[in-house]
Amino acid sequence: MSGTNEIPLLLAYTAAACSLLSGVVSVFAVRRHPGFLHFGSFLFLFAAGAASIAAGAWTLLADITVTDQFALGPPWLSWHLRLDPLSGYFLVLLGTLVVAASLYGPSYTREFARRGAAQPLPPLGVFTAFFIVSMQGLLLADDALMFMISWEMMSLSGYFLVAYQHQHSANRHAAFLYLLLAHVGALIILISFGVLAAFGGGLSFDQMRSASVTPLWATLAFAFAFIGFGIKAGIVPLHVWLPDAHPVAPSHISALMSGVMIKMGIYGIVRVSYDLIGNVRWEWGVVVLIVGTASALLGVLYAIMQHDLKRLLAYHSIENIGIILMGLGLSMIFLGSGHAILGTLGLVAALYHTFNHALFKGLLFLGAGAVLYRTHERDLDHMGGLIHRMPVTALMFLVGCVAISALPPFNGFVSEWLTFQTALQAPVLHNGVLRALIPIAAALLALTGALAAACFVKVFGIAFLGKPRTRRVAHAREVPAGMLAGMGLLAALCLLLGVFPTSVIEAMAPITRLLVHDALPSTLAQGWWWLTPIAPQVASYSAPFLVIAIIGAFFIGYVFLKRRAAPWRTGYAWDCGFGRLSHRMQYTSTAFSQPIRRVFGAVWKVEEQVETSALPGPLPRAKSIHHQLHVQDWSWLLCYVPIGQLVLAAARRVGVIQTGNIHTYLKYSFVTLLIFLWIVS
Repeated sequence: MSGTNEIPLLLAYTAAACSLLSGVVSVFAVRRHPGFLHFGSFLFLFAAGAASIAAGAWTLLADITVTDQFALGPPWLSWHLRLDPLSGYFLVLLGTLVVAASLYGPSYTREFARRGAAQPLPPLGVFTAFFIVSMQGLLLADDALMFMISWEMMSLSGYFLVAYQHQHSANRHAAFLYLLLAHVGALIILISFGVLAAFGGGLSFDQMRSASVTPLWATLAFAFAFIGFGIKAGIVPLHVWLPDAHPVAPSHISALMSGVMIKMGIYGIVRVSYDLIGNVRWEWGVVVLIVGTASALLGVLYAIMQHDLKRLLAYHSIENIGIILMGLGLSMIFLGSGHAILGTLGLVAALYHTFNHALFKGLLFLGAGAVLYRTHERDLDHMGGLIHRMPVTALMFLVGCVAISALPPFNGFVSEWLTFQTALQAPVLHNGVLRALIPIAAALLALTGALAAACFVKVFGIAFLGKPRTRRVAHAREVPAGMLAGMGLLAALCLLLGVFPTSVIEAMAPITRLLVHDALPSTLAQGWWWLTPIAPQVASYSAPFLVIAIIGAFFIGYVFLKRRAAPWRTGYAWDCGFGRLSHRMQYTSTAFSQPIRRVFGAVWKVEEQVETSALPGPLPRAKSIHHQLHVQDWSWLLCYVPIGQLVLAAARRVGVIQTGNIHTYLKYSFVTLLIFLWIVS
């Protein structure tokens, strides 16, 4: 490592150092200068994010790979570090969300400062710092030891962030469930690394890359990696921790968890499958495609039933992880079948959607935090009319809604369009089962997109349109400029990555050359205005032309309507003879999603009760109607409740040996000693 090649790694070290310094400032500076926490620690986080972006972008654009070692611990066990285009891409993703959170955080955390000792600020700053530096270390890790240490530190710091508002029992339960599944996932990942290390003769990733692994053991290593990393990513049915943990964390942390942390699961799957194992098989792709399709569809169906805004957004993370996995599954199927270009296209679609989801989901969580900051409400049925009180927040949130609904010209459309383009190439496959399976997955992806659009029509319409449903919402006002700046950055990037996708995909070429030794040859076949993923005669998309067309149509329509419009008249909306409209006449979140619940009723366990009390008399009239609806996730009831019951039953049986008699315990020790002596001899 010499010359300018050292600079990206030095920038990465600088990013990690700034992350740690933000935690130091949170501990020491806050004692004498409480206000400094809001700026000093977040200033270091801003520097950490900017340095991460610089390090990752330099590595990616220059198409270089730099390595380093640290002799920490035993002399024979050095820590290996590596910065290549794949880790650089995820560093850019991480840095972008950290910068947005650092702009958003100072104003948002003042709310916790006002609440006093129940929620002290130093732990929030310290664990945020460890959370970010652990993800930076994870992306730089080039051996199983450093990777697992960073992975566990990320899980532990995430636990304390989820449990930050620990006075609520639901938060403690969510944190416990998160930590339990995080450790289970870590153990499974460790088994995958163990298989590769056994064949490679060491823990470094270079040794694993050079290992000659038999197909059976390669499949086992992939399976363990997919399950272990899938728990962190939130795939169905391993997702149960995610909708509980993400909503209860502070909103800027929720943005980091949903935007970045679960993407570490995607990074792990890609790193192990494409880089460490290599030679991906189409059978792996079938599994990934099926799991991804199920996660996408079930995630959006779970989401549309929610009325808690942050919980709804958390379920949409499961949906978008499913879309990413669909791209990866298609990539593996085509690569394993000998179609390298189509496999590359699927990989590009998956990685591009990974970045896109980080942007618009981070934006939506920050927007939900802004609503919570001013209204102290997460329940959609208590909101309404916020577009009049918080117009800039409403605009930013609308950008996120359009982007996550995969509507042009925003970024979510491009990556989902690329996924569809990959799926539409199924006829080139010789396997009839695959040619039938992929169109079904594509159709379910289209259904997922339609349901996502319906869900966010519900969210924006109920939260921001109509009339306010509570007094606090009616008196809400716009959030501070720093929070708007964090949301504005992500909203602008959602538009830029949607309008200029060719530049981004061209910059991703070093990643595909690293992982599959190929790149898309025709991305710029018609110039930077047109995105042609396969060939111009197959499909193309021009986002800049679409933007110009939208602006032109809007301008022409505005001029035409302005000339022909009658004089404005204002009056009350049609009230059907009931008098002036009130907030009680508006659709609720539950009512909006009722038709979808009727169609897909078998997806959930639905408990619905309607209690009606009537006035006495010859013609009974309803006095009051009370409606209760409880929707449960079948994954929890069918998978996790039985496991919990078995564990408790086993614990009760094992508890019989706890007699409380010291003589009995001495006998246990003596018998155990005899057994060990017999084994050793």
